[in-house]
Amino acid sequence: MSGIVRPSGAAVPGVGAWIAADPLRAVLAAIAVVTVFSGAVQIPFGGAVLELLGAEPTTAARQLFGTVGMFMVVVGGLLLHTLLRPRPAAEVLLWSGVQKAGACAAVAIGVINGVFAPVALAVAVFDLATAALCLIYLRRIYWESGPRVSGTGPGSGLGTGPGTRP
Repeated sequence: MSGIVRPSGAAVPGVGAWIAADPLRAVLAAIAVVTVFSGAVQIPFGGAVLELLGAEPTTAARQLFGTVGMFMVVVGGLLLHTLLRPRPAAEVLLWSGVQKAGACAAVAIGVINGVFAPVALAVAVFDLATAALCLIYLRRIYWESGPRVSGTGPGSGLGTGPGTRP
């Protein structure tokens, strides 16, 4: 028997079974862990990370970079938390994808403006790919299991009820 055994004696599938059951979900969970870890590193060691990205590690830049790192920990942790639930929250996938797309744009603008060296575009590409995966997974879970709230899914006529304008 592999995995953990519940007090009832029923086996709980191991990590390998969880990964095999939904590889995209597992990839997103791994990305969430990387996001939490890299954000946590960015908080105390922002100056060194800024230098790796070709930016000047001024006091203000280190402070702002640490603040961004804190938000990376929160968003990555929230994404991981929802992916470990039996049914991930669609809203978390949506906003995680939006955050990653925004991070991509911010880094790309930083490169264009000369704040970061072109090597930072690797971070932007990673964030863009993560945004795409979040939205692909969101679409899949939405269409496979339908909406959570009655009247908000495809073909529901949302926005056509009383009090709305045609």
